[in-house]
Formats: sequence, structure tokens, C-alpha cells
Amino acid sequence: MTQQHVVLLDEQGQPTGVMEKYAAHQRQTPLHLAFSCWIFNPQGELLITRRALSKKAWPGVWTNSVCGHPQWQESAEHAIEQRCRYEVGLSVEQITAVAPDFRYCETDASGIMENEICPVYAALATGAVAARADEVMDFHWVDLPDLIAAVAATPWAFSPWMVQQLASAQMEQNLIAFATRTSA
Repeated sequence: MTQQHVVLLDEQGQPTGVMEKYAAHQRQTPLHLAFSCWIFNPQGELLITRRALSKKAWPGVWTNSVCGHPQWQESAEHAIEQRCRYEVGLSVEQITAVAPDFRYCETDASGIMENEICPVYAALATGAVAARADEVMDFHWVDLPDLIAAVAATPWAFSPWMVQQLASAQMEQNLIAFATRTSA
């Protein structure tokens, strides 16, 4: 991918400019736009990924399928399609918002802060996973109820955004509905 930036936001979520992605992610990361996507296969299983050890923030942590940052004036759907192809080699369809107002601010063990307005989406995978080693060190297709139980039992093993997203009963219901509706 070409050099990425993040779209900076004011407290009301309005764009105020852009900043190079790696320069933005630091100890005092400015509020910016992101997205989180939960990818399901036609059998209703969810793709979870383990972040590569080379990632700047939360290396080696298990998380939802794909996360990224829309570029200036790029639609969320286009950004999700691009990131899914880039990170895990999947084409996706039926992109559906499941938590459009999600926002979080967390700091990892190295001191890197994430500070994002991060709408959450679900999508249906087409094809097989072909993960990029510099993005994803491992992946598994799992049943959503099993993942929910694992996150509840060991939240420290998962990304904080994933834990927070699953803490929302409404989002959990939306994910279950999406998986049920799209499974063969």
C-alpha cells in the first residue's frame, strides 16, 4: 500500500486534517478516524487474527479480523474492502455497520496510544485467507459464542478495542444476527 495517513477529528467527530499514520501513533495520539471489521465466512464462523510482532502497537495480540484507517474523503466501505484485501487477502461483501458510534482511547505496554472514533462493521468473506506476514502472524476461524466466552475469561489476551466492542450487548446481538443471516 502507499503511505497511509489518518484523518484527524475534533471532539464532535468532524475532520480537521490529516497526519502520516506512524507519526500520529505515539504517546499522545490525536483523535482520528478508524474502522474495525469482523469478517464471517459462509458457515457463520468469525475470522480472528493475531497481530504481527512487527506492528507498532499491540504486537502479537489477538484481535478481530481487520482494522484500519480510511483515507481523506474515502468511504468506510472502500477502506474496508482495500484493507481486507491487503491484510488478509479476502474480498468481502455485505459490509454492515454493527456499532457505528464506537470510540475508544487505550495505551499499550510500550506507551503507544490509540485514540479513535472507530465505527465497527461486519462483512462476509469470499475466498480463502492469504494473510500478509507483516500484518498477521496467525489467524483462526472461530464460532462467535466461543470467542465471546474466551474474551470474558481472558480479556488480557485480546486487543482492548475488541474487548470493549464485545462488552456492548447491542453489538454482540448485531454480530450474531449478521452471522446468522449470512451463513449458508
